[in-house]
Amino acid sequence: MKPAQIERYEKELIQLEAELMGFLGLSSESSQAVELDQARMGRVSRGDAMQQQAMVSAAHQRDQKHLIAVRKALKRIKNDDYGFCLECGEEINLKRLDVSPETELCLDCQSLQEQRQKTRS
Repeated sequence: MKPAQIERYEKELIQLEAELMGFLGLSSESSQAVELDQARMGRVSRGDAMQQQAMVSAAHQRDQKHLIAVRKALKRIKNDDYGFCLECGEEINLKRLDVSPETELCLDCQSLQEQRQKTRS
């Protein structure tokens, strides 16, 4: 991979890291415990609030995992390992990196990993 391409991916990853950090900061306010005061809030409203809280919590966890993946990719750039599959060592297709610059696996290895996970379930 050319240095200019790596630099472009690094900029994308840095921007993505900043966005995710912003999302995580905002979503922590929304995930506070739901108030149990029935006089102030009806059952339906409380149920809606609890459902919304669960959705925010799931999004928060997803964003945390995504942030970790982005930071790992930035570390691979610093170590000159970026763009290579962590499983087989082959170069990851640039089109795949364009879609998901934090990806660790080539498409073949990703497919094998997903198949293994399905058989475990």
